[in-house]
Amino acid sequence: MMKMNINSRTSYSKAIFTGIIITMLSACNTTKNIPDNDALYTGASVKITDTDVPAKQKKAITSSLHGLVRPKPNTKVLGMPIKLWIYNMGSEKGIGKWLRGKFGEPPVLVSSVNVTRNVEVLDNHLENRGFFHVKVSGDTTIKGKKGSAAYQVATGPEYKISNITFPDDSSELSNAIQETAAKTLLKKGEPFNLDLIKGERVRIDVELKEKGFYYFNADYLVIQTDSTIGNNLVNMFLEVKPITPPEARRTYRINDVVIYSNYNLNSSRADTSMASAVYYKGYYVIDSAKQFKPKVFEQTMQFQSGDLYSRKDHNTTLSRLINLNVYKFVKNRFETVNDSNQLKLNTFYYLTPLPKKSLRAEFTGTNKSNNLTGSQVTLGWRNRNTFRGAEQLYMNVFGGSEIAVSSSFGRYNTFRVGGEATLSIPRFVIPFLDVRNPGQFVPKTNLQVGYELLNRSKLYTLTSIRGNYGYSWKKDLRTEHQLNPVSINYVQPLNVTPLYQKEMAANPSLSRIIEQQFIIGSTYNFNYNELAAGNTSRTGVYFNGLLDLSGNLAGLLTGANAAAGKPKELFGARFAQYFKTELDARYYKQIGLKSQWANRVILGFGLPYGNSTEIPFIKQFFVGGNNSLRGFRSRTVGPGSYTPPSLTSTNTTFIPDQSGDLKLELNTEFRPRFTSIIEGALFVDAGNIWLYNENPLKPGSKFTKDFLKQLAVDAGAGVRLDLTILLLRIDLAVPLKYPYTNATPDKGIIFNLAIGYPF
Repeated sequence: MMKMNINSRTSYSKAIFTGIIITMLSACNTTKNIPDNDALYTGASVKITDTDVPAKQKKAITSSLHGLVRPKPNTKVLGMPIKLWIYNMGSEKGIGKWLRGKFGEPPVLVSSVNVTRNVEVLDNHLENRGFFHVKVSGDTTIKGKKGSAAYQVATGPEYKISNITFPDDSSELSNAIQETAAKTLLKKGEPFNLDLIKGERVRIDVELKEKGFYYFNADYLVIQTDSTIGNNLVNMFLEVKPITPPEARRTYRINDVVIYSNYNLNSSRADTSMASAVYYKGYYVIDSAKQFKPKVFEQTMQFQSGDLYSRKDHNTTLSRLINLNVYKFVKNRFETVNDSNQLKLNTFYYLTPLPKKSLRAEFTGTNKSNNLTGSQVTLGWRNRNTFRGAEQLYMNVFGGSEIAVSSSFGRYNTFRVGGEATLSIPRFVIPFLDVRNPGQFVPKTNLQVGYELLNRSKLYTLTSIRGNYGYSWKKDLRTEHQLNPVSINYVQPLNVTPLYQKEMAANPSLSRIIEQQFIIGSTYNFNYNELAAGNTSRTGVYFNGLLDLSGNLAGLLTGANAAAGKPKELFGARFAQYFKTELDARYYKQIGLKSQWANRVILGFGLPYGNSTEIPFIKQFFVGGNNSLRGFRSRTVGPGSYTPPSLTSTNTTFIPDQSGDLKLELNTEFRPRFTSIIEGALFVDAGNIWLYNENPLKPGSKFTKDFLKQLAVDAGAGVRLDLTILLLRIDLAVPLKYPYTNATPDKGIIFNLAIGYPF
């Protein structure tokens, strides 16, 4: 048996520690792997030597030129070349080689800097920006094993636009171009800019495509410039190139529109075979299997026979066909019609359907900040063309549970089962009205019914039935509307255990959770999301607004007045009457190349009246948890300064959900990006909920002018792992300020494990 005394073990530990320190210091030596007769490239500087260039313009020019210089030095995170350090720590074999290849970055060398090429790039860029007498020079400087590049730029005067002339002949094309002149990007007095010239050609081409010039393109336009008129001014002359073909100079109208609504990619295309075509409201629909009703295309198609060709209508039609969600492939083509009297286009659409029916299974897992770990299994069935009108029928059944893995408040597990059916019709279905959405997205009429049974073991069992009838539509990728004129939700307790009844006797507010709730009303939701537009920037605004009305008509007809002791019932159940709105505003700001600063404000207001003194429990607001105040357990904060019995009584065996009629929540979070898959987080959260009316069972819960003093505040840090298919989030938060008046819990770190960003 091998023995080692304390002194030898200490020496061994010191040796290991010393080895680690030496390895780390070696990695931090950025010039470790620099070849002889070369140096580590640390970057470039750009200096504008002209003294008459305004400071603001000089800063903008310097920034744009600096971005053009190549190569870029080694990347840095918080000012440190971490990737270069990792590369230096690696080796040519084994795990060291993998470490280099996966996370490292080899040193950028001065020998890779092509000063002559950079000078040409900077010179060309400035000439394209109107500095026609620019002079650029550059050189490299090496000190020891590090080197840099410096560029001096004499811009000379900046030329500006004096006048822009458009074609003035009487041809159809020239007249159309003249009609677009008022929207020109080339304004008198603005600096000469090649990018604007290119943009002007594209703008005119887009305008002409809306006027029927199907075969025209931006390359047929040229803009000549005259910089000899003096005073650093240029005249511009827009011309149509002589090589422009005749067909590009004429407008085209739509002739026949032929739709192959059940097209098989493996079959031969027979555009002239119209024997089985059905003519419906201006369209020829070919579907020998009669899989789709011709009326599906009545609102989807934007082209009709005789219309002037429009690229907007062309793209809108394709987009709407795709958004029907019943076609796997959507293709189209245009064919010129040989008609001596008029130029026409036949339009063909080839639509390959998705499988009509599909079945899916989904398993999800959750870990909540109230020590509940859950899972749910969902089985879903879909019919993509239920009544041959592209209607989508979704049917889901689910079962799940939440298990208290560790809790000082007892283990009361939750089990739920239920189902839901939704029928989505791709158009507005409104009695006696024909309403159409002109955008790229197909509007939907949705009918939904659902049932759920929830069992909180040892406590209670609830059953709920819900139904909605409404509409959803989009103006564009950023904007979405959802209107439900009819929204019904009925919650009924099936069983309440003696244990829960005993708890209610000690804390009567617990009865709110199991009370019968009958909600019949309307909802409207508006969503605007700039980050959904597909741009690469992480800067943008998000806004979601909810309006929820319930029991207004019933309250008016029955004269309900719960505050005066005159509650009313509908179909044998007391209905809720309230007004509720919730506003969720967020601002995201990109910091550097990949990091982000995210901010959120949530304002919620619920006004119970008529047949209600509080809005229903399932409609109230909550704070605390993974996606809210991360320094507090889920739904444990508030209302107001009310102190939950769990903080003052040793007899309380579980934490009730705390709810309110009003809500204020503020969140800010900085998200530094370290690598392509690792992101950090530093955050601060604040918020609370309140009741609109005084509740003697919850002293301090009513909203007052002192609401800011009752905000709960926490702060923390976290790590995110971006695994492409999901984002795994770990947050550690510490409460900084408690809203309670009668108790101050022990401060501790709250651990949050979740999927996705908190906001």
